[in-house]
Amino acid sequence: MTKAQPSEPLSPAREHTRTGMSKTALKQAYIDNLFYIQGRFREVATPHDLYMAAAFTARDRLLARWVKSAQFYKTSHARTVCYLSAEFLLGPHLANNLVNLGIAQVSREAGEELDLDFAAILEEEEEPGLGNGGLGRLAACFMDSLSTLGIPAIGYGIRYEFGIFDQAIENGWQVEKSDTWLRNGNPWEIPRPKICFPVRYGGHTEQYRNHDGQTRTRWVPDMEICGMAYDTPILGYGVGNVNLLRLWKAEASQSFDFQAFNVGDYYGAVHAKIEAETISKVLYPNDEPEAGKELRLKQQYFFVSCSMQDMIRLHLNTVGPLETFAEKFAAQLNDTHPALAVAELMRLFMDDHDMTWEQAWDITRRTFCYTNHTLLPEALETWSVSLFERLLPRHLEIVYEINRRFLDEVRVYFIRDEERVARMSLIAEGDDRRIRMANLAVVGSHAVNGVAALHSELIKTTILKDFHDLWPEKFHNVTNGVTQRRFVVVSNPRLSDLITEICGSDRWIRNLSCLRDLERHADDPDLQARWRRVKIAAKRDLAAWLGRNAGGVLDPQALFDVQAKRLHEYKRQHLNLLHIVRFYQRIKLNPNQDFVPRAFIFGGKAAPGYYLAKLIIKLINSVAEVVNHDPQVNGFIRVAFLPDFNVKNGQRLYPAADLSEQISLAGKEASGTGNMKFSMNGALTIGTLDGANVEIREEVGADNFFLFGMTAEEVRQKQSEGYRPWDYYHGDHELKSDIDLINSGLFSHGDTNLFRPLTDHLINHDPFMVLADYRAYLECQDRVSEAWRNPSNWDRMSILNVARMGKFSSDRAIQEYADNIWNIKPEPVDL
Repeated sequence: MTKAQPSEPLSPAREHTRTGMSKTALKQAYIDNLFYIQGRFREVATPHDLYMAAAFTARDRLLARWVKSAQFYKTSHARTVCYLSAEFLLGPHLANNLVNLGIAQVSREAGEELDLDFAAILEEEEEPGLGNGGLGRLAACFMDSLSTLGIPAIGYGIRYEFGIFDQAIENGWQVEKSDTWLRNGNPWEIPRPKICFPVRYGGHTEQYRNHDGQTRTRWVPDMEICGMAYDTPILGYGVGNVNLLRLWKAEASQSFDFQAFNVGDYYGAVHAKIEAETISKVLYPNDEPEAGKELRLKQQYFFVSCSMQDMIRLHLNTVGPLETFAEKFAAQLNDTHPALAVAELMRLFMDDHDMTWEQAWDITRRTFCYTNHTLLPEALETWSVSLFERLLPRHLEIVYEINRRFLDEVRVYFIRDEERVARMSLIAEGDDRRIRMANLAVVGSHAVNGVAALHSELIKTTILKDFHDLWPEKFHNVTNGVTQRRFVVVSNPRLSDLITEICGSDRWIRNLSCLRDLERHADDPDLQARWRRVKIAAKRDLAAWLGRNAGGVLDPQALFDVQAKRLHEYKRQHLNLLHIVRFYQRIKLNPNQDFVPRAFIFGGKAAPGYYLAKLIIKLINSVAEVVNHDPQVNGFIRVAFLPDFNVKNGQRLYPAADLSEQISLAGKEASGTGNMKFSMNGALTIGTLDGANVEIREEVGADNFFLFGMTAEEVRQKQSEGYRPWDYYHGDHELKSDIDLINSGLFSHGDTNLFRPLTDHLINHDPFMVLADYRAYLECQDRVSEAWRNPSNWDRMSILNVARMGKFSSDRAIQEYADNIWNIKPEPVDL
């Protein structure tokens, strides 16, 4: 035998050390995986090979717990949460899994001993972009917490081949590039080709009599595809529980048509495969064109059909008769995208399992719960009846029958109130008859919840008022939360270590309320100094990354003022911009005044078809181009746009922020979760009384929150009186000067028309009342600057913000769902 080379396994892997947690076992496993899985030796391994070996090393340890959890759940017949969401924005897996396995530090040390660049390996991971923003990030946090709390759960969604677009900035404009996150493979998923279900579209229905002589309905589709499962294990922190994220990929029932091929129709031979796989090809697109609407509806039905069939399969295989289905499963509809599950479960129960309507409806309503995520009426999803009829004729019949029976109930309860009947109908009548998916979700569920205290009250008095009047007992509040494992421990290890030291233990990682132990140290000058050093280090890291990737030069000693979220008018990034323009003009007019230096940092993607949002991005970058190159001001003001804001880049941003901009118009943001992530990392909030801001302010204290702007009630009052933005424009000379400066061409190389669509919209329409809140916002920003001048007090406020964030863990949110909505208990799996 020849002598073993250094790049070969150090020694034969023994069975009992195969998934060992020691440094020696990790090193051995890493070398084995590089050699046996990647087929590489160190000298020729690419950065991706090095990452894959690390991922498989972590996954092996994860799978050992997963198999044990699956066996335990099956034998215990555990009640299970099925979380149905069209989006799961998970973020990178490797660092998070190492933390949850409890081997982050020893893995880093093992990597150093193998002469690996651990940070570069983490950086190599592609982020699965399976969501547009907060909805998908919330779903990912909830999956983490479900596992950590020991609650059996399956997350169901779509395995989009192309996720949300990658955002590039070219000449100041957003440019969308395809997100090819699967191009190098995904080590975290396990294909399940035997778990595959038929999904049908189109065709017609027909009546027939079954063997008992009962009239039944048969759906005769004109298209059938298959949904194949891909499973990703979701590990809890410090527990043996591993839950399942099951994503569905669309495949053709028959991949290749030899008959078409043999007669020379080469395109026809693969047409079915191409058409089928389009359904899970890309995260649902801008739904303006009819084709986009059709694809989105196909996607939604595809994943709920696969999921409902899978749940029925699991129940029959583990529990037995479907009469107990609602005792086995609690199915949570994450917004209206999965609402078709109500009609699909009814179809499966009645058409495939011979249930009566009454049996099927009783089980269906006891199974489903619905989370509403919006207060914007235009965001409540509806589908054209004609499109629905063409794609899902059987489901349209079921929706009609649900509606007929429901409206009879409404008419009895609200006698002679036909206007209310029309509002509550699942069908919006008119020239373009539409199916109201929120109404279907409410009627088909036994519980409905909002995602912040204010939001939950507003849905009861506005968009779902009629349903609350009928069923007040259905309505709940569960304020959103985020997982501290990813958004503090993984994102901000320096702060995490400091918190653990000061609190005397790491209990806060499992129980965020333990952060209260920080409060008694908030006035300690030594802690304040150390706290400041941690923040400065994070700011240096972000400044260096932005310098490499966005060309900006930021001073870590400046106040980092950050607004990072989806670009939308209601989130009011343009209000932030007006303050920057005002700050710029103040410096130009008073160059010798002692201003507080600020770095204004933006991040966020605009929907590809949302022109005004994309114009706001252009204006941000255009303002940055001018102020960053103006030597008279750039010692006090810098502007940067962080490209491609996603979970991975958010993990760079949250630790570095001093000020968190949460400035949406009151009554428009359902909750927000970015506000929580920033606060957990010590940023102070400037914000309105909107969404979860209300509760954050209550928890951290009014003195530690910079509040401005109208309340939701004041907004409604102003709208009812007739809001006139023109009056604000002419009534405030600084506001007029800021808008006029934008129109002057200063920020557009002399083009006075480039930003006119945005400024004209503000002056003449301003649907989100930017101009009405402008003056209050500027005055509040002045208070921020004064507070920054007292570093000791700022640090104290920052410490108290972190100390009082216990309520905003997703662990607390999941516990409330479990206790108040799902009626489910933990099923802990031994380590």
